[in-house]
Amino acid sequence: MKIIFLGGTETVTGSKYLVETENTRLLVDCGLFQGYKWLRKRNWQPLPMGINEVDGVVLTHAHLDHSGFIPVLYKEGYRGPIFAQEATTALCDILLADSGRIQEEDAKFLGKHGLSKHKTPQPLYDEAMALASMKLFQSVSFGQSFAVGDINITLQPAGHILGASSVIIEAEGKRVAFSGDVGRPQDVMMYPAAPLPEVDLLLLESTYGDRQHDKTESAEKQLADVVNECSSSGGVLLIPAFSVGRAQLLQYLLVKLMDQGDIPRQPIFLDSPMAINVSQIYRRHHQLHKLSDSVCQHSFDKVIYTRSVDESKAIASQSGPHIVIAGSGMATGGRILHHFKRWLTDHRCTVLFSGHQAGGTRGAKMLQGVESIKLHGQWLPVKARVRQLDGLSAHADYSELSDWLKQSDLRAGTPIQLIHGEPDAMESFRDHLNQTTNFDVDIADYQGVYHL
Repeated sequence: MKIIFLGGTETVTGSKYLVETENTRLLVDCGLFQGYKWLRKRNWQPLPMGINEVDGVVLTHAHLDHSGFIPVLYKEGYRGPIFAQEATTALCDILLADSGRIQEEDAKFLGKHGLSKHKTPQPLYDEAMALASMKLFQSVSFGQSFAVGDINITLQPAGHILGASSVIIEAEGKRVAFSGDVGRPQDVMMYPAAPLPEVDLLLLESTYGDRQHDKTESAEKQLADVVNECSSSGGVLLIPAFSVGRAQLLQYLLVKLMDQGDIPRQPIFLDSPMAINVSQIYRRHHQLHKLSDSVCQHSFDKVIYTRSVDESKAIASQSGPHIVIAGSGMATGGRILHHFKRWLTDHRCTVLFSGHQAGGTRGAKMLQGVESIKLHGQWLPVKARVRQLDGLSAHADYSELSDWLKQSDLRAGTPIQLIHGEPDAMESFRDHLNQTTNFDVDIADYQGVYHL
């Protein structure tokens, strides 16, 4: 068996891992490259290693950096099965279509205003292609064993978001684990990741390989402080949020803080049709997370949902302090950009980033303190306060990942290849693990090959 690293190496985007045995080719994850332009260009390059001809695809979870390239595979002729946990399938049905729709809209906007070097800009894929690719999905449950050729596969809970899985494969006498994105042990919403079995190789995410989350104060306290700071100035709080997981958690926490009297009551807008639909999936699969159906209903009922474009535009006429949650989480697209145009030049406004910001994204640049950002071909001054909420991260930090490994049945000397992290984070995490564990830890190379 050999594994070829086609994405998610020295970056937190584009996760793709090709597994080859004597008789079978399996693709674990099929994600979009995001962030830096040189990374996004990879999405347009010829498909590597003929991955449109694999025997099967299995997903760790629904985030686009792990699933968003599937419509391209379909576009290039792939018609094999795509296996995913049931909730992941439900989420992908929303996320992939939305991704295609946004790409269509962006291409039309760029073409209309002459902002592209191409005469007729084209999307990587459109909504129709994304919806067509969903026909290939086959849902499986945690713990259910299934096979692609001579590769046996099992999914186990990884925390992080609804349906997120670690993928365990067995073939040719070897067992390999793909961690997927690993959640935090004390997450407000998600249950902790299940310990790993004994394996011959572990591919381990390292998003927060060089950082520890601030545990000195709760996420609720951090969020309350930001809301109160913004409200006291009479400003608007804009929260770019990932539609899966983060938007649902923010609704719950904001309503809870208002119910407790910790922040002033004010309108909360969820300006994202996708996040609204995802919220219903979180209710439907409430057994997979810590919030009951009744708690979800109470939280979501207190939030104003704006689905249509007209409803979204109407938020601009809202007076006084209010809160807008909108995609995308890294401010790479979506409705949050239109709220940026309205409010970024107002010093009373606060922009609160509540999740990891990949290098090169608008979110990362704003947190670095840039004086202006580019929106739809124009530079916009940033006068608003920019804050970051670390306490809500859905990724385990390096100490939490280390504890997870200790809880697992990994034997001494188990090889670990670090994936899904920025270079500094991966280097720091490798040093930490080599100093504090007895595993054989190294960093995966882009398009590198690992032989078992």
